[in-house]
Amino acid sequence: MSTWEETLAALVREHGQRLHRTAYLLCGDRHGAEDLVQEAFVRALGRRRSAAQVARGVETHEAEAYLRRTILNLYLDSYRRRRRWVGIRHLVARPDRVDSTAGSVEQRLDATHALAQLPPQVRACVVLHYYGDLSVAQVAAELGLADGSVKRYLSDGRAILAVSLSDDADSSAGGKS
Repeated sequence: MSTWEETLAALVREHGQRLHRTAYLLCGDRHGAEDLVQEAFVRALGRRRSAAQVARGVETHEAEAYLRRTILNLYLDSYRRRRRWVGIRHLVARPDRVDSTAGSVEQRLDATHALAQLPPQVRACVVLHYYGDLSVAQVAAELGLADGSVKRYLSDGRAILAVSLSDDADSSAGGKS
């Protein structure tokens, strides 16, 4: 076994339990604590410079303090990422559970039927803008139209869809009574 491996084994043997307890108290999860400690060892000793320092005889209490600080930083970084993710998750994530697909199939059919009622130019603008997520200027460039024309087509499309989809909703609600 090399000096570096011996040093790593000694650090784990002497300080592993204490570091694991610290990590557990931070995250409250045994598996999370194990991951934190392992990542701390990888980050602290994975680089040649720090591994060489430890192998040359850095005091073990200094190594433990460094690892403890690394665990704390890793925990805080993951906490910040989770907190930030909670704020934006709704923008990109889908719900974990879908109750029934019947409603979504009906809505999709209603929307498809309503889109079919639109004149071709209006339909193209609506699809590119709302489904393709293109700006008005991008839709205009794509279709070779003026921005004002695209805005007018989008306005007309929204008006037609609002009437068409509200009629579908009224008729389906009325038919179920």
